[in-house]
Amino acid sequence: MSKQPQPISPMKNFFAGGFGGICLVFAGHPLDTIKVRLQTQPKPKPGESLIYAGTIDCFKKTLAKEGVKGLYKGMAAPIIGVTPMFAVCFFGFGLGKKLQQRTPDDILTYPQLFAAGMLSGVFTTAIMAPGERIKCLLQAQATTGTVKYAGPMDCVKQLYRESGIRGIYKGTALTLMRDVPASGMYFTSYEWLKNLLTPPGKSHSELSVPSVLFAGGMAGIFNWAVAIPADVLKSRFQTAPEGKYPNGFRDVLRELIREEGVASLYKGFNAVMLRAFPANAACFLGFECAMKFLNWLAPDL
Repeated sequence: MSKQPQPISPMKNFFAGGFGGICLVFAGHPLDTIKVRLQTQPKPKPGESLIYAGTIDCFKKTLAKEGVKGLYKGMAAPIIGVTPMFAVCFFGFGLGKKLQQRTPDDILTYPQLFAAGMLSGVFTTAIMAPGERIKCLLQAQATTGTVKYAGPMDCVKQLYRESGIRGIYKGTALTLMRDVPASGMYFTSYEWLKNLLTPPGKSHSELSVPSVLFAGGMAGIFNWAVAIPADVLKSRFQTAPEGKYPNGFRDVLRELIREEGVASLYKGFNAVMLRAFPANAACFLGFECAMKFLNWLAPDL
């Protein structure tokens, strides 16, 4: 194999992606809590109003009732889950790029980058589906007030007892529908913006911090613009009582559109978009910094 300028190292991608994931959780978790609470709040009875009027209202009420700690509720599960997940996600992207290169210095086209991104989406779903299911159940029980699960491990145990491994992986098809196209969009838009922002004659590694933050933040927004409808269905489906939707996501979709119209597929839009920019800007900056460090540490790996 001939040597390329900086060979794509799936291992380095793995570690740098993990670090990016940790940065993402710290920057984005408070808004994630708000997103899930808005998406899963019960429909008000006639004459009553919604528990949360919107993003700001939910933020205020959570702070007033539970303090800053309330915003970081359930963060242990994403830190434990997101770190390997982003590691695997960036690893999958690196692998997808490497598999499509005929020679090591091949420049990939945008459709090829999109395909590599989609591969990373398949990789992450294997880890992501159970973690997401547990996170949604824990975040939603805080809204309904009935405490069924003591914590993440207790949740896994109970789900396994009730319906085996299928209970833990409930919603996998929806997670795939959400993450495969969205991951393609995520990485393609990041690479596209990096190309746009790199001055002629300069290399990507010389991009300024604000440029990396902007490209990463916008990539997050493109990613979620594609992912939200599937995400709303998934949150609903994964927090629903056993047997409520016998035909899976088709039932959820039918019920949502019948009861609340097409706009309900974009529930939590503001919270998602507010979180997408800072969280993904932090993620890609963390990734790029970790990559620089790893390339300096082990240039030949």
